[in-house]
Amino acid sequence: MYKVKVYVTLRESVLDPQGAAVKGALHSMDYLDVTDVRIGKYMELTIEKTDRDIDEVINEVCTRLLANPVIEDYRYEIEESVAQ
Repeated sequence: MYKVKVYVTLRESVLDPQGAAVKGALHSMDYLDVTDVRIGKYMELTIEKTDRDIDEVINEVCTRLLANPVIEDYRYEIEESVAQ
């Protein structure tokens, strides 16, 4: 089995209103050193070993469901885990 950690973030060119709201809140709390905030998503997937290439499977899952490739970027880390 594989444990996959997927990180999805808005592309740099896309406005992040949620991040702007958090930045504004931090500034109102006197955390003026915070210059930018970007909000994203984190997911963990457990994938059974397969005959298909694991990178191919993850990329397909990310582009078809987990991330909107028009406005979001994603990256992932694969950990091979021992079956329980």
